[in-house]
Order: sequence, then structure tokens, then C-alpha cells
Amino acid sequence: MTFKQKIHQYYSRLVEDRIDAFRDMISALTEDSKNDAKGSAGDKHETALSMMHLEQEKFNTKLREVLEQKAVLDKIGASVITNSIVLGSLVKANGIYLYLSLALPKITIDGINVIALSPQSPLGNKLMGNSVGFTFEINGTKYLIESVE
Repeated sequence: MTFKQKIHQYYSRLVEDRIDAFRDMISALTEDSKNDAKGSAGDKHETALSMMHLEQEKFNTKLREVLEQKAVLDKIGASVITNSIVLGSLVKANGIYLYLSLALPKITIDGINVIALSPQSPLGNKLMGNSVGFTFEINGTKYLIESVE
């Protein structure tokens, strides 16, 4: 498995774990509201059910966001290598590895730090469509694209 494939697999697993966690939380709230409905009455009961419903809506919104992230990651061919930077490219610039995919947490694979960034971010936007040797500047920092996978 290539370095890029390991990165993609790690981020895919991370997003899958988030999906599972939100589904579990939604399921637990649904179960709690069913159990609460059996034995409670009055204003206190209605308030508790309303709070659970609001929490459930919040988790459903977050679940939708993570499912959208999964859809983006699923579109990326981790084994595809191009000369110009596209969604899914692993770019080395100024000694930093950047994975153009989504804004996700920084990770370490094989002892190497990798930053996942969205193509819509200022840095991601500058990188898109360019290739090895391209130089640019953002916020006073000059960047040189050293490699593209």
C-alpha cells in the first residue's frame, strides 16, 4: 500500500467512525425517548422530550455533514497519480505533506505528519491545478511545490 493510500484509508476510517458514533448517539436518544414516554407525565416530561428531540436534530445534522464528507472521500481514487494537483492529490510543499480532500485533523502516518485540507481553503485553492516547481505566497509565506502524487 502506498503512502497516499494509507493516508486515504486512515481518513476514510476516521469518517466512518464518526458516522457510526453519530448513528449510535441518535439511536440511544430514540431509545431514551421511547422509554421516557412510557413512564412520565406532565410538563417535566414534555420538556425532557423536547430536549431529546433537539439533541437528535443536532446529531442528524452532524451525521448529514459527515456523510457528505464520506461522499467526497469516496470520489477520490487513492491510487490515481496526476501531474497537476486535483482533489485527492498528495502534495509536498516546503517539506509539508498536504492531502487535498477535506478539512480534517492532522495525522501522522509512518512517522510523517500529513495535513488534510479542502480545495476551497486559501492554500488548497492556490494549489489546485498547479504542478511541481510552482511557487506562490500566502500570508507572507512562500511555498514551493516539491512533489505531487
